[in-house]
Amino acid sequence: MFDVIVIGGGVIGGAILRELTKYKCEVCLLEKENDVCMGQSKANSGIVHAGFDAAEGTNKARFNVRGNALMPAYAAQLGVKYKNIGSLVVAFSDGDLGTLVRLKERGEKNGVPGLELVDRKRLRELEPNISEEAVGALFAPTGGIVCPYGLTIAEIGNAMDNGARLYCNFEVTTVRREKDSFVVGSADGREVRGRVAVNCAGLGAGKVSALFGDDGLRIGGRRGEYLLLDRADGDFVSHTLFFTPTRKGKGVLVSPTADGNLLLGPTAEEVEDGGTQTTQEGIASVIAKAAEMCRGIPFRDVITSFAGVRAYSQTHDFIIGESERTEGLFQCAGIESPGLTSAPAIAEYLVGTLLRKKLKLEKNPLFDGTRKPDHFFKDLSVAEQNALIREDPAYGKIVCRCEQITEGEIVRAIRRNPPARDADAVKRRTRAGMGRCQGGFCQSHVAELLSRELGIPFDEVTKSGAGSELLKGVSK
Repeated sequence: MFDVIVIGGGVIGGAILRELTKYKCEVCLLEKENDVCMGQSKANSGIVHAGFDAAEGTNKARFNVRGNALMPAYAAQLGVKYKNIGSLVVAFSDGDLGTLVRLKERGEKNGVPGLELVDRKRLRELEPNISEEAVGALFAPTGGIVCPYGLTIAEIGNAMDNGARLYCNFEVTTVRREKDSFVVGSADGREVRGRVAVNCAGLGAGKVSALFGDDGLRIGGRRGEYLLLDRADGDFVSHTLFFTPTRKGKGVLVSPTADGNLLLGPTAEEVEDGGTQTTQEGIASVIAKAAEMCRGIPFRDVITSFAGVRAYSQTHDFIIGESERTEGLFQCAGIESPGLTSAPAIAEYLVGTLLRKKLKLEKNPLFDGTRKPDHFFKDLSVAEQNALIREDPAYGKIVCRCEQITEGEIVRAIRRNPPARDADAVKRRTRAGMGRCQGGFCQSHVAELLSRELGIPFDEVTKSGAGSELLKGVSK
């Protein structure tokens, strides 16, 4: 029996799982998809927010500011790319400037350090490509960027290295109470038993909560569409650029990514089905708004578009704590922006305060929180590369030419926790297929490696789980 069952393999579930392994307890993670980080954690902007946007006294404000402070060391310990580039909220009118004054005051009440109002001249010094219509900005020096899927995978992998168990393709469909524990069942008949459960199921959090007997959780979905430009354009802007927020949200941003691309988006559309398809209207909207922010954006260099769906609660604040209706069920629901930034702080509080007290947890002296990067070869010196190739010749074979990813890194991703089991899982760990050609040259080689390492026929290799086989029509 497990002490804690964590449901949902996104950045929040991963942070909580890892935090739990700092204590002497048996823990597992249940994920309904073929891999972790398959929901909103893989398809967002990767922004580490400073914390000036959320209203004072809310969970969003509290965990945003604390998470921002934790993130640099957190990412470094997990071997994940993080850059402290700062952010600018850009004003285009006198009314916007007034809003920035109020945002600065709110941020200071929240404890955000270093906030500064900059004028038109200083803004252009900071961002030469900013629109001529911009009249000023709020500068937040603690803003940053991180790789969202890299962070999630590293959290869960580190937790597994410290003894946590992962069950993929485990869609929770039944829950029953037996004495002092929950028995949680999946659609395929598997069951796990645990003393308490933590609901981090994102868009599915309301459904999961109801299975545990708490039907009071209301979760909505908001789809956001993005455009990603080639790494040749990664220095087009130096900071994350936001429009002055309105009642509808922060709007489209223009930002570098932690891996050196340029990101535009997202839109905000209410959805009920959780679908992540992109639309002509959505892409056109991103292009139009981004062009308002900056002059001369090289839209010809777009290499892909994608969409993610953000879950939000009926309170429009994070719901964190033990259910009032079901003892032993802990909710981490409605974790919309700034959820990524808040992840380490939410885990710190939920585990270090609530679960530690509930379960009387003791520290685990064997916990090791360090993890090496998943893709690293091209960053080594020539001497280090040659030494590694002598040790393992697979590192001397470039598979992804766009991103310079080697066979050794791909094989390592397939074997390492959490193990990659499909082509998209390899992509998220190593960036093989994330370059200009989007896998046009390397995907077949990646599939061959998956077939070899997993011991399955080539035509059983999938893009992202059952039903997405890369090769069809093979005669038996």
